[in-house]
Amino acid sequence: MPGHTENEITIAAPLDLVWDMTNDLDRWPQLFSEYASCEVLSRDGDTVTFRLTMHPDENGKVWSWVSERVADRDKLIVRARRIETGPFEYMNIVWEYEETPAGTRMHWTQDFAMKPDAPVDDAGMTEIINRNSPIQMALIRDRVEEAAGEQRPASTTPA
Repeated sequence: MPGHTENEITIAAPLDLVWDMTNDLDRWPQLFSEYASCEVLSRDGDTVTFRLTMHPDENGKVWSWVSERVADRDKLIVRARRIETGPFEYMNIVWEYEETPAGTRMHWTQDFAMKPDAPVDDAGMTEIINRNSPIQMALIRDRVEEAAGEQRPASTTPA
């Protein structure tokens, strides 16, 4: 059975800020702790092709791949897929955004299958993603909420 994960977080920030920051690929190395670099290879309308390079893993291996992302601002959804699949047979990702009373809910769905010679199987990668996604989402939340706080006008109290 192929791998499937779903993770979500609510960010106490306006939808526009969450959307803009999380879809600014040039900013991803500052937004995520796992990415050493993100190189945009091409842009065509709402479609971006880019190379992600991770920091070296515990064995010193650097993982890198090319993905394509299509953002639909009106539907508040982003669909991505790996073009260079590496150890995956395929990897498809959907990011969904929703305004809520508490802020902006960001939901990630990942559907994938590992190649037979990959270092982990589907179950192992599901476990890795479900362990790592909440960590990355919390970092993103903290960084976006910090930016939201910086954008708010300073309140003043009468003397």
